Amino acid sequence: MSASDSVPTGAFTLRGPYGRRAIGLSIAAAVGGFLFGFDSSVINGAVDSVQHDFGLNAFVTGFVVAIALLGCAVGAVIAGNLADRWGRLKVMLLGAVMFFASSIGAGLCVSVWDLGFWRVIGGLGIGIASVVAPAYISEIAPRQIRGSLASLQQLAITLGIFVALLSDAVLAGSAGGADSALWLGMEAWRWMFIVGAIPAAVYGILSFLVPESPRFLISKGRGDEAREIFARLVPEVDLDKTMNEITTAIEADRKNAGVSLRGPALGLQPIVWIGIILSVFQQFVGINVIFYYSTTLWHSVGFTNAPLISVITSVTNVLVTIIAIVLVDRVGRKPILLSGSALMTVSLAAMALSFTFATTNAQGEVSLSAPWGPVALIAANVFVVGFGASWGPLVWVLLGEIFPSRIRGKALGVAAGAQWIANFLITVSFPAMSSWSLPFTYGMYALFALLSFGFVFWRIPETKGMELEQTETLFVRKEKTA
Repeated sequence: MSASDSVPTGAFTLRGPYGRRAIGLSIAAAVGGFLFGFDSSVINGAVDSVQHDFGLNAFVTGFVVAIALLGCAVGAVIAGNLADRWGRLKVMLLGAVMFFASSIGAGLCVSVWDLGFWRVIGGLGIGIASVVAPAYISEIAPRQIRGSLASLQQLAITLGIFVALLSDAVLAGSAGGADSALWLGMEAWRWMFIVGAIPAAVYGILSFLVPESPRFLISKGRGDEAREIFARLVPEVDLDKTMNEITTAIEADRKNAGVSLRGPALGLQPIVWIGIILSVFQQFVGINVIFYYSTTLWHSVGFTNAPLISVITSVTNVLVTIIAIVLVDRVGRKPILLSGSALMTVSLAAMALSFTFATTNAQGEVSLSAPWGPVALIAANVFVVGFGASWGPLVWVLLGEIFPSRIRGKALGVAAGAQWIANFLITVSFPAMSSWSLPFTYGMYALFALLSFGFVFWRIPETKGMELEQTETLFVRKEKTA
């Protein structure tokens, strides 16, 4: 008897029709994560050229890199309300249009302020995608594989980072340098932005092809449509139970006076603060410093092929995210987060130690002699492993799980907004902080990694294998006993 013969008819299996459909829809939604990652890192290959061509100082350079993140924060906040009003798909389309316009506009910019404007527009689109994608995935994913499917968001982000860094390296290499003319008389760094229009167009087209979130449809009284969609995602034996549980949970939320985001804990419900703190820790460990500034950083410490090193780091990020996807529904969320926090703490501390041996010449250029240059490089990649296999994907899993369905869009928007603001603060401060003290900078990131360990240990319960409605109850119970 084959393995498939032992599975009851209509039961859920990953390779069965229900699993394949859920995976397909999740991949489509996760294209928003790809845009997120692409936008986050495409500036890496262009930043030196932008600084040179527009004559920018370190502060303005950091601001131009980071300004998109302010747009991301605003986009994330408004996406929650829009997703709860209009549905997930219309908001996906809006994000795609904004990022498409930003890619073209940034590539054709005529001044640094022009570039900054288009990066803000792109940030709005990416902020929207960063909320809608995990919300949609968590709401269509069967509980048996929800953790793995929600992790696709982070895998898509890492793939976006990889493609951005690879395309930067290819375009710069083809032109003979990022400042050199490539096609139509435009410099390679401009084409680095323009190619982002391709995935943006794909994301927009997909928003017309995938079905609306069935949980959103139920909340709007469109139960028949939701049932039709769930019938393709949930085994027939579980269909009535799934519909009844979601309907009951949504009705309970509507009757509950606490369904708004407001609460006694500094104006917000405790569960919203959990999401905010998770988001802030994900950024305060400094992960995006590696992907925004790594080419410049590795140049400064003597690595002649810094763009290639950045691409290798991004490949590492993709591979370890796949490991997290495989393990999250087997090992659980909490053990993986704790392991990641420990690994990040050690590797960041090693980077801080390495840069205590750095020297700076009269021009302000940093150099790191052997063995500390290789130690810093290895530690940076170990840090990427620790982050990519844990906090990168699992924060998105938890943000999709912990909020009550009635406020999921809004709460996800607030948490993602906090994430983008934290990202902005780290990104805009790094050039100035690194020129002052790299050991202090990486030591600070190590401290936040250590604090993240304590937060998960004390405040985050395990949610492996639970229905969304059960995870919400579990977090509420955890807060009451804390």
